[in-house]
Amino acid sequence: MCGIVGYIGKRDVAPLLLEGLQRLEYRGYDSAGIVVTSPKSAGLKMVKAKGRVRDLEAKVPARFKGTTGIAHTRWATHGAPSDLNAHPHLSADQKVAVVHNGIIDNAAELRRKLEAEGVEFLSETDTEVLVHLIARSGAEKLEDKVRETLRVIEGTYGIAVMHADFPDRIVVARNGSPVVLGIGEKEMFVASDIAALVTHTRQIVTLDDGEMATLKADDFRTYTTEGTRTTAEPTTVEWEAASYDMGGHDTYMHKEIHEQAEAVDRVLRGRIDDRFSTVHLGGLNLDAREARLIRRVKILGCGTSYHAGMIGAQMIEELARIPADAEPASEFRYRNAVVDPDTLYVAVSQSGETYDVLAAVQELKRKGARVLGIVNVVGSAIAREADGGMYVHAGPEVCVVSTKCFTNTTVAFALLALHLGRTRDLSVRDGKRIIEGLRKLPAQISEMLEREEEIKKLAAEYAEARSMLFIGRVRGYPVAREASLKLKEVSYIHAEAYPASELKHGPLALIEPALPTVAIVPDDDLLEKNRAAMEEIKARSGRILAVAHQEQEKADHTVVVPKNEDELDPILMGIPLQLLAYHTALALGRDIDKPRNLAKSVTVE
Repeated sequence: MCGIVGYIGKRDVAPLLLEGLQRLEYRGYDSAGIVVTSPKSAGLKMVKAKGRVRDLEAKVPARFKGTTGIAHTRWATHGAPSDLNAHPHLSADQKVAVVHNGIIDNAAELRRKLEAEGVEFLSETDTEVLVHLIARSGAEKLEDKVRETLRVIEGTYGIAVMHADFPDRIVVARNGSPVVLGIGEKEMFVASDIAALVTHTRQIVTLDDGEMATLKADDFRTYTTEGTRTTAEPTTVEWEAASYDMGGHDTYMHKEIHEQAEAVDRVLRGRIDDRFSTVHLGGLNLDAREARLIRRVKILGCGTSYHAGMIGAQMIEELARIPADAEPASEFRYRNAVVDPDTLYVAVSQSGETYDVLAAVQELKRKGARVLGIVNVVGSAIAREADGGMYVHAGPEVCVVSTKCFTNTTVAFALLALHLGRTRDLSVRDGKRIIEGLRKLPAQISEMLEREEEIKKLAAEYAEARSMLFIGRVRGYPVAREASLKLKEVSYIHAEAYPASELKHGPLALIEPALPTVAIVPDDDLLEKNRAAMEEIKARSGRILAVAHQEQEKADHTVVVPKNEDELDPILMGIPLQLLAYHTALALGRDIDKPRNLAKSVTVE
């Protein structure tokens, strides 16, 4: 959600900032803005626009020069999308500019206080209180003005601040929303996402919560909001700028669906141990003795990560015989859950910055729990907070709708389940069986993707539906959940997922020819149960699209998926349903990479 880009150096700053904003468009936004200055200019120059970055670029005048600047893409929380509500926000004296990701919880209270003191607000945003508080601070240094302001702020923020009286610096701060510094040659960058930085530098510093930084053209320093200096060592980003290009595809979603075979190969590479029929997961920081003491596994995620966690919980129960379940992190953190010392908690997040998941991790750590992280972004907040974990190595995922990260996360859970199983009672024979199945996955994914034209034709048949039902049993149910989410996210067609066993308990009332059902039908010990569910639907004149390992007589259409091991089948069965959602959205003319009202990285509640 939202995006921050900043630069200080010798180059003309506006083109750099606009390019950075374009690389952050995938995060979701409704307006954009830019402010620039330089040691030689008089004051700050700002342009803002509702709409896309191209709309902002069209408004930037030719003589808009500067060597220091900050820019922002806004996703509305307080106040509707508009030019006035767009960031940056300026103080009344036009000296202070602020861009902000996050939510200020006590903004209404601070606003009333400032208005009573005579401050006139121009926007409806919570962010504007920051700029007025900084401008009214009596501190002499910009850093102290910002620090003094943050002491009265409650909520989450990633901010970048400029001041006309201090044109040689940008001050940034983080609490719950990502801030990443990019280290260049006599120039410095700042962004909320490394995607905006990799064109110019691969040397980065990621701020921790409660940390600030001052950026100058030839230097940077980090310190806490209390003023204590911190030591920040730059790390090298493994992703290159080319990873963020479309690579000949029409959309990022299409590209990322087709990258899944290679991505799965990456998450497996170097981790399989054939000698002992297990896997190497040194990053877990969990030895065999500790693993055997685990009595329960609780997986926490949001959205697609939650669904991957549901699949992971089933694999852990089947292979390791440890009770496991998945729960939305947003619910867990508010229900005052009992934290058991014998429970292993696993936090799942593509970005590693999902606010609800991060807050749950911090609460668990406060109560002494052991927490593992399964994330895609190296050095992200959850990766740093957790006791150990795994990177899923999916590579950059630009489309708001997650595909390859979902698949790689489910494969990562298969590795974790195998590891835990082999430290307990899973036999060498079963370990080999699962490893052979894992090695088949990339080729089977490629085989499935080669049948895209077939799925495209099916999507055209179902695109006119106003609503769709997805059903599955046990292993198939999380696949149904994720498939229904994909369809509604990218096509805007209403979709619901139910366990097939629950049809008689209400959903059958909805069945009619106008409501198609997608049935997940793996060739396992529940095959006949799933066929019986399809019989119930057909008896009520419902249309059925089956995703199965063999043609289904009762289905109007069947997408046949390659068979793997029973435990791993859910990983493959999600692939054609990603294509179904994609081509349905394409047939309806949707903005596939940027679905309405959604953002890639949800860093607010």
